[in-house]
Amino acid sequence: MKIKAHIPNLLTLGNLLCGTIATIFAVQSDFVLAGIFVIIGIFFDFLDGFVARLLKVSGDLGKQLDSLADMVTSGVVPGIIMAKLIQDNLISRSNSFDTSIIDISIIGLILTLSACYRLAKFNIDTRQSDSFIGLPTPAMSLFVISLPLIQMYSELDLVQDLISNNYFLIGVTWVLSYLMNADIPLFSLKFKEYSLKNNWIRYLFLLISIILIFTLNFISIPIIILLYVILSLKKM
Repeated sequence: MKIKAHIPNLLTLGNLLCGTIATIFAVQSDFVLAGIFVIIGIFFDFLDGFVARLLKVSGDLGKQLDSLADMVTSGVVPGIIMAKLIQDNLISRSNSFDTSIIDISIIGLILTLSACYRLAKFNIDTRQSDSFIGLPTPAMSLFVISLPLIQMYSELDLVQDLISNNYFLIGVTWVLSYLMNADIPLFSLKFKEYSLKNNWIRYLFLLISIILIFTLNFISIPIIILLYVILSLKKM
């Protein structure tokens, strides 16, 4: 087998490495470094598919590796982060540590289970070659990793209160878990060609996303994910 056939798989393993490192930081409640490595991992996830198409070396092995790597970076990590956020809120309110806190915080791991189910379905679903059915796991992961960053760096009281509210976090967990596995068609950011007529929704989404990132910083991330779902529903 030619060396070029292994290049996309090496990039996929880079995604897995970043996800593994992010898991360590998430367990330690270092949400900044966890978020950085998740973002790098998601970049590798995008890059491996792009390179595979460019080199024309796509195959079943790469497809399986991709889902296994995503399971860590965009499945395990966001589940742990959500669980830690719920746990931290409970500890801050009780001013003590109780074993019941662990039980409630496990709700956050529903994201991990839902991501696993979504990735397994993706591997056997022939409808998702040019678009997605359900929210992609990287989008869910970006939404979740933004929450502690918003909490740390935003000065808006309303936003702080929301993320400090476990009813809100548990609600987000259920909504994201549903969206990942809902039978809802969502557009892909893969460009087969670059005409405005056939890609207007992609260009519109990218333009609005760039504006939001520069104006709202971390708060823009969940808004962009919601925008992605709304635009996809409008396109139906």
